[in-house]
Amino acid sequence: MKIEILGGTSPRLYKLVAPLVMNAAVLRQNNNYPYKTSSRHEWLVGLDDDGKTVRGFFPMERREGYYYLNNYYVPADSEEELLHIFIEEAITLYAPIGPLVAVVHSHHVPVFQKKGFLPEREWKLYVKMRYGKSDGKTS
Repeated sequence: MKIEILGGTSPRLYKLVAPLVMNAAVLRQNNNYPYKTSSRHEWLVGLDDDGKTVRGFFPMERREGYYYLNNYYVPADSEEELLHIFIEEAITLYAPIGPLVAVVHSHHVPVFQKKGFLPEREWKLYVKMRYGKSDGKTS
């Protein structure tokens, strides 16, 4: 799998991820919460070797002083493997710039913890986690 980084309003992004973000099964996996993007987002899109088939994605939003991951997608049949790849890429790209904050599905918390994320706040279905220095700006 290769990861392509796409701007949040890139036509290629829409072409690649639209079939997934409009798919009922993918939306159910996201607890029926719609996917959002903006010019402040960069999407890490995982592609098969053919460069056309999307395996998953991590939308990273630039916020004041940190990067924020929310509403990511990895298929259930390969979620742990793909999460490791995406998390490592996000750490490599964004941790040198500032803290990373992620809203993580509860069942994915152990994978994020293995990569150095610590829980900050827990809800019923999600956990807010942080990697990097704590600056207190995201609460």
